[in-house]
Amino acid sequence: MRNMDRWLGDGGMPLLGALGAEFVRYGTDDDGTVCAEAVWRPAAIACNPAGIVQGGVHTVLLDAAMNFAINAGLGGRDRSRAMLEIKTETMRPGRAGDELRVRGEVVRMARQVAYAEARVVRTDGTLLSRATGTFLLHREE
Repeated sequence: MRNMDRWLGDGGMPLLGALGAEFVRYGTDDDGTVCAEAVWRPAAIACNPAGIVQGGVHTVLLDAAMNFAINAGLGGRDRSRAMLEIKTETMRPGRAGDELRVRGEVVRMARQVAYAEARVVRTDGTLLSRATGTFLLHREE
């Protein structure tokens, strides 16, 4: 497993920290699922004037969780190169200051692309949003 400790916290992306997110874990679960997890307390900057987290902000966090999970599952100098496609569904509102969890998981890793999914949930497990994504990989020869 790749050491990604430098990706914890804001993941090396100040935007994530400004939105109120902090990555706290990456690795492989007991069942072999490669994942990345964050805690997210949405900052006011993530919200519309009514205090509701804007849908595009969900996508930013879901994208990062999938990307970090994929990179955790790659070895050597292999890495994700670009997001090719993402689909996000927002089912319930999040609000500034809510205690949320974000989790990205690798669904399938192929030679040139990886498939992943991610979710944003409240601490009680209520699903707020989810995404699926396809990512182009860079593999060292």
